[in-house]
Amino acid sequence: MGELEGRVALVTGASRGIGAAIAKRFAAEGAQVAITARTLDQHDHLPGSLRETAMWIEQHGGRAVPIVGDLADAKDYDRIVADAQAALGPIEILVNNAASAFYLPFDKLSETRFRIAYSINVHAPWRLSQLVVPAMRTRREGWILNISSATSTHPTQPYRDFDGLSFLYGSTKAALERFTAGLAAAESKHGVFVNSMAPVGAVPTEGTEALGVVPEEALAVAESREAMAEAALGLCVTRDPNLSGRITFCTPILEELGRPVRALDGKTKLAGPLERQAVASRA
Repeated sequence: MGELEGRVALVTGASRGIGAAIAKRFAAEGAQVAITARTLDQHDHLPGSLRETAMWIEQHGGRAVPIVGDLADAKDYDRIVADAQAALGPIEILVNNAASAFYLPFDKLSETRFRIAYSINVHAPWRLSQLVVPAMRTRREGWILNISSATSTHPTQPYRDFDGLSFLYGSTKAALERFTAGLAAAESKHGVFVNSMAPVGAVPTEGTEALGVVPEEALAVAESREAMAEAALGLCVTRDPNLSGRITFCTPILEELGRPVRALDGKTKLAGPLERQAVASRA
């Protein structure tokens, strides 16, 4: 029996990248997964789609319900949760993974992009959490995981160009992390675990490759989407009261939990980030 057998999860931004990996890994552990993104079929410029994620899950014996929704539009939030619950039942695990990343100079950033970034990266996780928490309180258990970014940390001198370009994305993720800590404090007495987890540097995905601005030093410590999915799984099965309100990173939390990285179908143990780095250093 899988670690999430019989659980219901909602994963945002699950058409590709980290979100798709988390949805697949959760399904491999027995979860029924509602997945959401803006379009059902392939994006104009990026590979991957909700339909492809759902097909992969179903081909591997799981169940996925794709729900089209735009997290830049607040009117979609309630509908996404309502559709997921109508199809699968009360949501026990929420992964707020969807994100909007604009890397632009301060004076070139439009108000529209500013609003989109805060809508997707902060407003949506707040509202989706607000919608699923009541059922979690009733059951006295639930898990909320917010996917953050290393850009939330304050840049230090000497500054890099990227530090100036990442100010908007980083500020939304800093807000998300503070929200995480506050929600964990509010819901700990109800048995709800709330955490934030980010890659140490970067995760090579269709989205990060398209951006083309990720610093080389971040790519040098890149973690795989499989590692991110395994760390997410570990944080969404925990019952350790000390593992809530954590603002953590992929490799450190995998080490702390003692979890090996597995393929997304859960069947094969993979080399984790530390093992890959050790091999590279010996090469």
